[in-house]
Amino acid sequence: MGLGNEYLKVVQERFKSVKDLGDRTISQLSNDDIHWNLNDASNSVAVIAKHLSGNMVSRWSDFLTSDGEKSYRNRDQEFENDISSKQELITVWEKGWNTVFETLNGLEGQDLLKSVFIRGESHTALEAIERQMAHYAYHIGQIVYIGKQIKGENWETLSIPKGKSEEYLQQMLKRNQK
Repeated sequence: MGLGNEYLKVVQERFKSVKDLGDRTISQLSNDDIHWNLNDASNSVAVIAKHLSGNMVSRWSDFLTSDGEKSYRNRDQEFENDISSKQELITVWEKGWNTVFETLNGLEGQDLLKSVFIRGESHTALEAIERQMAHYAYHIGQIVYIGKQIKGENWETLSIPKGKSEEYLQQMLKRNQK
């Protein structure tokens, strides 16, 4: 298969895992919840998702052939809280992620060392992918944290529940022995 293609397979799974955390958080939130923010310096889930989508469409469209900061992108507008509903949020969210996955699906291992540009700065494609992974994980961590604060004791955990680590470990060990 080759190291490059194996990396592309693994990184797609990582992006899917990060997206899943966002999906599972957003699914727990109401229309009002997606607009909640702590203060004027903080962003709501809707704003963070809108920003992520804008970044994704800009960075991943024509990934190997044009600068990742597209001239049509209005980054400042991404931080305006004007998403009207949870359904609109999901539409915007999916548009960004579809762009990511369509591009990743089209890459080959030999593309990873090609030069791509972000705001005129040269990166290998591999560096650019890792840069985006870190950026998206950072913001999805914010989305999850906001969701947990909003939902409080009604939060449905996305990982191993508190106090259940040993039980989970034993389940995993049993499953992986098969």
